[in-house]
Amino acid sequence: MKFIRKPFGYEPVITKEDLKKDNKKIVEKASDWRGVLSRIWKLVDEQRFLLIVVLLLVVVSSALALLGPYIIGVMIDQYISKSIFAGLVNMIGILIIVYVFLSVTMYLQNYWMIGISQQTIYRLRTGLFDHLQKLPVTFFDKRQHGELMSRMTNDIENVSQTLNTSFIQVFSSILTLVGTTGVMLLLSPLLTAITLIIVPFMYFAMRWITRRTSKLFKEQQQAVGALNGMIEETISGQRIVKAFSQESRMLEEFSVKSERLKKTGFWALTYSGFIPKVMNLLNNISFTLVAAAGGILAYYDQVTIGEIVIFTEYARQFTRPLNDLANQFNTVLSAIAGAERVFAIIDEPAELDQAEENKDYKLKGNVTFEDVTFRYNKDDESPTIEQVSFHVEAGKTAALVGATGAGKTTIMQLLARFYEVNEGTILIDDIPMDKLPRQTLRSQTAFVLQDPFLFEMTVKENIRYGKLNATDEEVLHAAKEANAHEFIMKLPNGYDTILTADGGEISQGQKQLLSIARALVADPAILLLDEATSSIDTVTELKIQEALERLMEGRTSFVIAHRLNTVRKADLVFVMENGKLVESGSQEELLQKQGRYYGMLTNSKI
Repeated sequence: MKFIRKPFGYEPVITKEDLKKDNKKIVEKASDWRGVLSRIWKLVDEQRFLLIVVLLLVVVSSALALLGPYIIGVMIDQYISKSIFAGLVNMIGILIIVYVFLSVTMYLQNYWMIGISQQTIYRLRTGLFDHLQKLPVTFFDKRQHGELMSRMTNDIENVSQTLNTSFIQVFSSILTLVGTTGVMLLLSPLLTAITLIIVPFMYFAMRWITRRTSKLFKEQQQAVGALNGMIEETISGQRIVKAFSQESRMLEEFSVKSERLKKTGFWALTYSGFIPKVMNLLNNISFTLVAAAGGILAYYDQVTIGEIVIFTEYARQFTRPLNDLANQFNTVLSAIAGAERVFAIIDEPAELDQAEENKDYKLKGNVTFEDVTFRYNKDDESPTIEQVSFHVEAGKTAALVGATGAGKTTIMQLLARFYEVNEGTILIDDIPMDKLPRQTLRSQTAFVLQDPFLFEMTVKENIRYGKLNATDEEVLHAAKEANAHEFIMKLPNGYDTILTADGGEISQGQKQLLSIARALVADPAILLLDEATSSIDTVTELKIQEALERLMEGRTSFVIAHRLNTVRKADLVFVMENGKLVESGSQEELLQKQGRYYGMLTNSKI
């Protein structure tokens, strides 16, 4: 990629090769218009009766719009041209009533259509969010969170705008077009033929434009998603960006993706902007031809002045729906591209959970691995863990030790059933894990991660997240057991203090104490702990260790050990190396063997 110097810095020069490389990152299926529209129509099913009423109002308003010019023509021929004013006032009154009713029907159809569209979008948005909760962890591993957020917001908003405005306009335009053509044929087949001269030009012009805009609007949606994904990653990882002084590189990457969006957006809007210009030109040409031909026919007494007035109005009403249809076509294209991206997520297979039995089973906490082998990618030659077998009795603590990449975290992920094993079996209380519903397993399993995550809600609600029906007394007890009560009471509003995103106003150690309190209030049978006491002051570390000991008491615990103190208090130690379990046993047994674990202690690697 090349950069050119600008007055305020450097700007990337995007080539076709750069765009092709960027486009390869996003895999899109070919547009299925009928399929997408059919699925949107199914979402409207609950309000189909109201939609039919709206469509009937559109028919009425289209008929009234056609009736108005006809009344004007009759007034000119029957009253004004003959200087008869006796009935003119009545005709004016009728015309006013027609346009009042036209306004009322248009208001009602727009009002009800907004309600229909918002209910439809509500169902679409809720369906997407609901499905996101059912997708496996592997789905989120492979996608940028910002790109997913773009589908949840930008793409659905495009569909919303189209349903709000374009649906009625398209249907009304078609009715107006058909009705106007029929009336014009009745008035003057010759003038109708002259009006229709512009239709082939409109068709080929629209075809030339929309063939380009359909592709460009899809690329624009892709570019928005990619840019949002990059922005979300950068903001979430801002500390890392600053720690490694990567601001310039992130700016360059942002400039590339922003430039891609600018280019696709520029050409999409440029081509779509041709539509009103072309349509206005053709409208004016049509009006000129009709006026000229009508004048000639009137000169030879073939038509009346009133008929010419009626016809010129209908000629404008004929070209206006064509113009509206052409303009709305781009909006519909953008909405279909957005809806297709939303349905692509909804069509992703959810986590399979065929276990129907054991829904109310109370876990004891006996855990057994039998020759478990797992690969994150099925095509990987080397498995992440291979032929791992062990047994941990209920209430015991097992420490996982080993170098980075040895497979410790993978064992935790499999215990939480975030991933399915490729080979072997995991048994919980002698029940194969796939025979336990995920909800049953996870509701009785708690996590204390190395980097605890807090939500933007009160301290009380963050703790209660481990058990949503926990009482205030249970929350308070859990906080005290976790050694968190003291610092919570020092916060501005105590337990009702609202934490910002990820608890930015409290320390890492305090976050960890809240995470332990959250696990305590859940009262789980199995604990998965990634002990996080590094980079924490000594006093807080002691509080965390004390809280962890209370949390682990009487529960089956798996601990990724980073501290010798934790390992010494574990009932079992599992030594992982290159995805294999190379040693296991109690602390005393492994020290007597003087194997790998003994060597790790001797070299102070724990």
